[in-house]
Amino acid sequence: MNPPPHPPDPKLPEKQKLLDQVLECIRVKNYSIRTEEAYISWIKRFILFHKKRHPSEMKATEIREFINYLANHDNVSPSTQNQALNAILFLYRDVLRTSIGIIDNIEWAKTPVRLPVVLTPTEVKAVLNQLKDTKLLMANLLYGSGLRLMECVRLRIKDLNLENLQIIVRSGKGFKDRATLLPKKLVPDLQKQFDFVKKLHDQDIQEGFGRVYLPNALKKKYPNANREFAWQYFFPAQKLSRDPRSGTVQRHHTCERNLQQAIKKAVRISEIHKPASCHTLR
Repeated sequence: MNPPPHPPDPKLPEKQKLLDQVLECIRVKNYSIRTEEAYISWIKRFILFHKKRHPSEMKATEIREFINYLANHDNVSPSTQNQALNAILFLYRDVLRTSIGIIDNIEWAKTPVRLPVVLTPTEVKAVLNQLKDTKLLMANLLYGSGLRLMECVRLRIKDLNLENLQIIVRSGKGFKDRATLLPKKLVPDLQKQFDFVKKLHDQDIQEGFGRVYLPNALKKKYPNANREFAWQYFFPAQKLSRDPRSGTVQRHHTCERNLQQAIKKAVRISEIHKPASCHTLR
């Protein structure tokens, strides 16, 4: 006679329900997929740190213990520690809607004082000479227009005005829009990229695709805008992919790691002994 099955863990449905609530609340507030992944990860770590106790049973004392542990034992950076605290506060404030009192005596990680890495004009030229095609164009935009890495990869067709030599950066640092100058010498290469994206988009449309991710609630307000050329990414990914939220097969922007790795390799080949990166070019 087979033994009776083990009874299900009574805490499992509760934990799954809590994470579902977190996920739903994050998406209602239109947070980015990166923020979503980070918050979910920190909330899981917070619960596991306290041996799977439900957050409703914990208050300021348990939060302080976890945040201090990150600084004293995991040696995380100040920004990482702050992100963890924001995730937990989001859980209590926006999901559980409960007060946790004053969180005092937090031991903040020390912010190191470092000088910025700066490349000379000769070193910049040496790095750019090691790049080609799309990666070279993106690196030139970082250097010539002062774009951040993610601002560059998230550019849409409508954000570039070649005639007026202007780029509109949408939702940049601090979720603010800004305008920046476009180097005139890049116009021919940018026009070629325009033509390439148009051809790629037309091909996607013919094959029944051609959709792209739209920020915030624009998809509901303009149901067909995600197939318009103006909304396509200026630096599209090579392959179609499935959106992790909607499940729609669409073409996302190119992965930022491609440019990061290319510049890292270019710095090494150029024998520049500095920890230069995409941010250094900017």
